[in-house]
Amino acid sequence: MSNTRIETDSMGQLEVPEAALYGAQTQRAVNNFPISGRRLPQRFIRALLLIKQAAATANVKLGELDSEIGSAIVKAVQHLQQDPELMSHFPVDVFQTGSGTSSNMNANEVIASLASQQRGAAVHPNDHVNRGQSSNDVIPTAIHLSAILALEDLLKPALEHLVRVIEDKAQTVHSSIKTGRTHLMDAMPVRMSDSLSAWATQMQQNIARIKQAEGDLRQLAQGGTAVGSGINAHPQFAQQFCLELSELCQTKLSPSDDFFAAISSQDAAVALSGQLRCTAVSLTKIANDLRWMNSGPLAGIGEIELQALQPGSSIMPGKVNPVLPEAAAMVAAQVIGNDASIAIAGQSGNFELNVMLPLIADRLMDSIELLANTSVLLADKAIATFTVNDETLKRALARNPILVTALNPVIGYQKAAAIAKQAYQEGRPIIDVAEEHSGLSRDQLKHLLDPATLADGSRH
Repeated sequence: MSNTRIETDSMGQLEVPEAALYGAQTQRAVNNFPISGRRLPQRFIRALLLIKQAAATANVKLGELDSEIGSAIVKAVQHLQQDPELMSHFPVDVFQTGSGTSSNMNANEVIASLASQQRGAAVHPNDHVNRGQSSNDVIPTAIHLSAILALEDLLKPALEHLVRVIEDKAQTVHSSIKTGRTHLMDAMPVRMSDSLSAWATQMQQNIARIKQAEGDLRQLAQGGTAVGSGINAHPQFAQQFCLELSELCQTKLSPSDDFFAAISSQDAAVALSGQLRCTAVSLTKIANDLRWMNSGPLAGIGEIELQALQPGSSIMPGKVNPVLPEAAAMVAAQVIGNDASIAIAGQSGNFELNVMLPLIADRLMDSIELLANTSVLLADKAIATFTVNDETLKRALARNPILVTALNPVIGYQKAAAIAKQAYQEGRPIIDVAEEHSGLSRDQLKHLLDPATLADGSRH
């Protein structure tokens, strides 16, 4: 390692890059965990920095920290938040010590370095920046805070946008009536607007479930320190910390009702991940419906035409594929995989500490960001822009033998089934065969078999 300096921690001396803002403990983690090359998400690191700022302010107000040192810590955090290039000083791999101690000390060392420069005198990473804290309560708090902020800034607005786009599109396609399908087989007619409204309802329900899960995240572990007893923290630290952090983030936060539970388990994060998985499942449903309706254009269903975004084949000229629904389905698969990882990590609460915290932090943020980005793209480049092939819909409806279901109350199930089978076998419109065998007039049949009436059901 060229251009280095010597740093010292409780284990001795270590070479650290000359320009690095971090110290020996971060460098040990870099040396010990060359595993994935993947760092913890920036949103998580920024949440961790906010925690350090709120802790410093709380400690100053409680008389636990010199005001000059506290001010230097706050200014250091603000500097880090404002300069994205400084994120390069957080190099620790996701796969590290299970408590996230390496990342906590990374933040402590970087903040202490900048605060010392600003103050012109030493600010210690443990004694000052980490005052009244432990990695064991800081990292769970950062998991909750980063998730809350990402939900507020990214996912909920994205899902709400998706709902609005679906609802707007439903209005424009209300007059289009298509063959319903159950078991991928022809069924009774439905308005295309009803199919889309079902998507909107799914996403609205997902938003409600996510909001419910978010409520548990607002209870923070900070103040429990090492094992939940609050050792080395001021008795009022947890409350004051949450007041400061709530003000800083402009969102309501409170101390956990039970610090022992908040440190030893990650149930709230696991529960949120489960709701993100449910959202992914809903996105898969929407993506698959779009792909099926768009299939063809000649040999498939061909009910809609998605916006052409790029050539679909390196060998077949003119081929265009449903690329965004495919991407959405892959994102959903990744989110479901993330949920499995988070569930396994959530099981790893051994006695007083969960020891897979960095994995939970990383995968939770990945799921939130993936779902947010995909929801906006699917809304804007697939749902908002598809066109309906009304002639295809009408041709399929005219030959749909299942329309005969409407005749059940008039001629009975058995006779209706015979008419449906004959119409299907002969490839004839159901109304023609029904006119021959039902005993009903053409006008009666037109009324009974009208697709719009059937699609509206008991609502008309």
